Amino acid sequence: MNIKPFEWTVLGVTLGYTAIFGAIFMTAGNSEFLWYIVTMLILVGLVALGQRKAEFPAWILWALSLWGFAHMAGGGVPVAGSVLYAHVVVPVYASGDFVFLRYDQFVHFYGFGVTAIVLWYLLRRHFPVLIGTTSILVFPVLGAMGLGAVNEIIEFIAVVVFPNTNVGGYINTALDLVFNALGAIVAMVLVRVFASRPEHQSAQV
Repeated sequence: MNIKPFEWTVLGVTLGYTAIFGAIFMTAGNSEFLWYIVTMLILVGLVALGQRKAEFPAWILWALSLWGFAHMAGGGVPVAGSVLYAHVVVPVYASGDFVFLRYDQFVHFYGFGVTAIVLWYLLRRHFPVLIGTTSILVFPVLGAMGLGAVNEIIEFIAVVVFPNTNVGGYINTALDLVFNALGAIVAMVLVRVFASRPEHQSAQV
């Protein structure tokens, strides 16, 4: 396999911070996030195996790696007696379990915005007939929302398997899904604005 230098760099950085946070979770006895590390390594493997067909550019790989780092930091960085995921970054509203904006919600917004861009890129690359259509923007949003639901299923499995998780309840799950959708929609709005500029019309992504 012909692996490009930037691909080695992204892979090395990603595996490096995963190993560091893995050690932190093991030391703290955090079995929940060890489960997430396994899931993340599977995703890294899938991206690596499909890279020669997908040919993701460096910026997409770095965006995915940043998402992974934000996720690891969310469970591994202690803040005010809890973890970063539970930290309220901007105190917009709070009533019982209904709290935002938390770090967790920013990560969902960003992560599934990146997911939508990945799906858009794949559609653009493998189905060029869709370029310039509404479908190439709508399908990534729906796909990202579907993958967001898969993420919630993984979190549900963590709740069932591991005691004392930080996943949250029904309202948290609903807010996660909302921020997944918002991130995907905003990402496709940005794609529509920037990809439609004249200098990008004939450019290869």
